[in-house]
Amino acid sequence: MSTTPNAVKGPASYFPSIEQKYRQPISHWMQVLKKAGPLKHMELVSHLKTEHGMGHGHANALVASYLSKSQ
Repeated sequence: MSTTPNAVKGPASYFPSIEQKYRQPISHWMQVLKKAGPLKHMELVSHLKTEHGMGHGHANALVASYLSKSQ
């Protein structure tokens, strides 16, 4: 697998597939997480999985990004 200099890495690398699969922009999911309240990482992941039918990898990537920006 080759990498390009401008390749997106980390949680954001999941964003295009999240937007495509769940038909909502990333900003929507960031608002969902904000409205969920002050929960721990895995509690937020669980919220996305149970309330929004999201897969674990996608939910984890969104929460990781969300928490890194809200700290």
